[in-house]
Amino acid sequence: MMPLSMAKSGETSFIKKISGKDEVRQHLAELGFMVGEKVTVVSEVGGSLILSVKGTRIALGKQMANRIMV
Repeated sequence: MMPLSMAKSGETSFIKKISGKDEVRQHLAELGFMVGEKVTVVSEVGGSLILSVKGTRIALGKQMANRIMV
């Protein structure tokens, strides 16, 4: 397992674990980040990631992406 923030552009992975406080995990779940879900790194800009999850593109900062393990 590695943090999503370490994934390369174009790489598709499955979410294995989400860490953090309940509020953080709930917020990520509302955005579509759940264990078992497929996530693709579209691009990386200034440390933030543009991700594709459940057919939607979402920007996440590195701190949040570090909570998602793939």
